[in-house]
Amino acid sequence: MPRKRRYSTEQIIRKLREADVLLSQGKTAEEIARILEISKQTYYRWRKEYGGLNMTQAKKLKELEKENARLKTLVADLSLDNAIIKEVLSKK
Repeated sequence: MPRKRRYSTEQIIRKLREADVLLSQGKTAEEIARILEISKQTYYRWRKEYGGLNMTQAKKLKELEKENARLKTLVADLSLDNAIIKEVLSKK
């Protein structure tokens, strides 16, 4: 079984650009995935997530996703603190 590889955003965009060239040459999705050494499912997922983005837009997207995850954690922590404080105050 092949090992999983992690691709950087830049690598994904480069591969999608290469895929665009191959697509214009009449290659099928199966052929493109084989040439790029990824699964067809990965190819379609990448097209959905990164299709049409340039490098700076993709980097910005990743930064925003990280910031969003950080803020969600922060909100969850504050909500938990708030619930604990309300519980303590209601017992007095």
